[in-house]
Amino acid sequence: MSVEFWLQLSVVLLCIGVGGRFGGVGLGAAGGLGVCILVLGFGLQPGSPPITVLLIIISVIACTSVLQGAGGLDFLVRVAEKLLRKKPSAITFLGPLISSMFVVFCGTSYVAFAVYPVIAEVAAEAKIRPERPMSMAVIASGIAITASPMSAATAGMIATLSMYDVSLFQILAVSMPAFLIGALSGCTFVYKRGLELEQDPEFQRRVAAGEYKLLHDEVDLPEQKETAEPTKGTKRSVFIFGLGVATVILFGTFKGMLPSWDVDGKTVVLSTPMLIQMVMLAAALFIIVFAKVPSDKFASGSVFRSGLIGVVGVFGISWMTGTFFNAYQPFFETTFEGMVGSAPMLFGVVLFCFSSVIFSPSATVSALMPLGAAMGIPPGLLVAMYPATCGDFIVPGAGQIGCVSFDRTGTTKLGTYVINHSYLLPGFVMVISAVAAGYVISHIVF
Repeated sequence: MSVEFWLQLSVVLLCIGVGGRFGGVGLGAAGGLGVCILVLGFGLQPGSPPITVLLIIISVIACTSVLQGAGGLDFLVRVAEKLLRKKPSAITFLGPLISSMFVVFCGTSYVAFAVYPVIAEVAAEAKIRPERPMSMAVIASGIAITASPMSAATAGMIATLSMYDVSLFQILAVSMPAFLIGALSGCTFVYKRGLELEQDPEFQRRVAAGEYKLLHDEVDLPEQKETAEPTKGTKRSVFIFGLGVATVILFGTFKGMLPSWDVDGKTVVLSTPMLIQMVMLAAALFIIVFAKVPSDKFASGSVFRSGLIGVVGVFGISWMTGTFFNAYQPFFETTFEGMVGSAPMLFGVVLFCFSSVIFSPSATVSALMPLGAAMGIPPGLLVAMYPATCGDFIVPGAGQIGCVSFDRTGTTKLGTYVINHSYLLPGFVMVISAVAAGYVISHIVF
């Protein structure tokens, strides 16, 4: 390849590296700078931003934010808390599964933050090493977006595989059971990981120094919180949101129910991405009206802010990588042709490494899945490799750092070398298990 190719590749990698350090808006801004250099500096034709994916993210964010404003998320957290406290001895399995169900339902891993402190408390009170459920809860919640019909990453998969006429049901029929198998494998792996809580040196030190008791008393325990009955509006908001999700799955599965039009002699059917956009916006309005959500609550919650940050990240980084890959698509297709023919699953390693740098599964899907499709990788294999886009746990992010502080026993650690943290091995176990399970299941579904 020419010198220009290597210079342009260096620009892309440098922007990814710089943006990855800041995440979110910083990632998107770095991507924007990369587009400027590639287009204005090297004269490459700009690629098309992933408009479809961005519109889906915005519509889902809008609906989830209104749900939060109606108190629906808080209500679901209280329900989760009751479930966890009913069987504390099973917290290592129940904690990760329940926190990840929030993500599957809402489409964003941020909502699981509300459950993490409860998991830490229940585990400590049951004298179970909190590192076990906490590490897997963070990993499972991050990878749960691959099993969510509402997530930005799934939106990217739908957009990428639309050329193959792959339905939402087919994607979920592989990703949902693969996620569950991966989560159970990870929970089994951590079930007896590390010393028991009362034998842990750090926990013993904190108890002896009086630090654990002090911290325990200062924090409002879940049972001390106000347990007000949810209002009718709150219950309605959850029901309407769930109905919206069910509507998307129903029409996305049975495409014969979708309207179609004759355009220039060709039959055009309503696309699944557009279906998600309109249904989620409609559901948001129904929640506003029937749950009587105050106007100042529409976009004031944490979900709206974190969601828009994600939009900027996906926008910038996907635009930059799309511009670069489009310019050299024939070269990449030729280079990877042998890999596709002999070992297409190696593309999963590329997905994993890329996501571990840019800290965004949705951006990874938008940037690389179209490349995989262009190289001729079968859609079933692309769906099987979907969990490999969740390598953002390698370098600790907000979820990992936050859960270290939630675990007041000191068993959940980040490590002295940054990446030798409590989440590393569970993350690898879950990703590998989920991809392996997806590979087998994809041969049945596709």
